[in-house]
Order: sequence, then structure tokens, then C-alpha cells
Amino acid sequence: MARGLARDHDEKRAALRKGAADYFARHGYDRASMTGAAKHCGVSKALIYHYYASKEDLLFDILDDHLGALVEVVEAAQAVQGDGIRGVIRAVLSAYEDADAEHKLQLDALATLPPERQTPLIAAQRRLVAVMSEAVDAERPGLDPDRLRALTMSVYGILNWFYMWHRPGKGLSRAAYADLAADFVLGGLRAV
Repeated sequence: MARGLARDHDEKRAALRKGAADYFARHGYDRASMTGAAKHCGVSKALIYHYYASKEDLLFDILDDHLGALVEVVEAAQAVQGDGIRGVIRAVLSAYEDADAEHKLQLDALATLPPERQTPLIAAQRRLVAVMSEAVDAERPGLDPDRLRALTMSVYGILNWFYMWHRPGKGLSRAAYADLAADFVLGGLRAV
């Protein structure tokens, strides 16, 4: 008879994802090990292997969870009438909070996965780009596709590197930066 899942299975899995993401981001995914991830998470190697058969499986789960959550957040923001691109920008930066490690892994380690594992993650990234592109287009309709793409990716450029320089408790808050970024983007779109 198969053993059932523990009541706290999902919570343990989430804690392992969070701890391993931090470990992988600090040490570089290519140099990190499952043993190191287990130690960083404060669990045994056997426990981490109970949840994940390989380092690749763990990375995929981290990125799949992170990108899936981002897609949900930006689609919800997009559905709110009247907020436009400001709402999408706020949603992205809010979703990035406490996800710096996951975000770094998305940028640095996604390409290390085999193509069949990259495919759903890239689809999620494309959905994120599509939502932002729709928000840019709503603010500045009629742009040719090349300019629309360049502007969309520029918005993500403004948002994606926030984790590199921002220090919590110093300077602008995340929410204040979201408003500043939205003002900057809106001003730029008016000038294009």
C-alpha cells in the first residue's frame, strides 16, 4: 500500500524551494550541489531527495512556481480596469519582493535546463512579456511591432534589475520605486 502525503507536504516543498533558490543564487546553480542545498535548508540530503529526484527537478520546480505566480499576478493586475501599465508595473515589483533569488535564477540558470524543461518556463516568460506589451500598447497605441517590443523589453529592463541595487530600508521603498518607474515609463511613452 502506497504511503500518503504528509499533511505539511506542500509547506515543506515550498520551504525547500525557497531555501534552495537562495543557495543556488548565492553560489551559482552550476557550482551548487544537492548536498549544499539540503545543508542550507537545514534538512538531510535524504529529505531533499525525497522531494526532488535531481538538482534539475528542484531548479525546474523553483522556476515553474516563480514564473507561474508572476503570470497570475500580472494577469490579475491587467484585469483591473483603470490601473493600466501602472498597475502592471506595481504588480511585477510587488511579486518580485522576497523573490530575488528566484528572479536571479530565472535570469542565470533557466538556460541550463534541457529544452523540454525550458519550454513551459519560456512560455510563461512570453506571457509576462505579452501582458506588459498589451499594457504598453494601451498607453501608446499604433506603434509598429519592433518599437512596441523594444519599449516592452525596456520596461522589463527597468524592473528586472531592481534586486541588484535596491537595499531594503534604504532609499525608495519598492512601492515608491514602482510609482517612479511607472511615471518614467508613462513619460517616455508620451515622448515616443
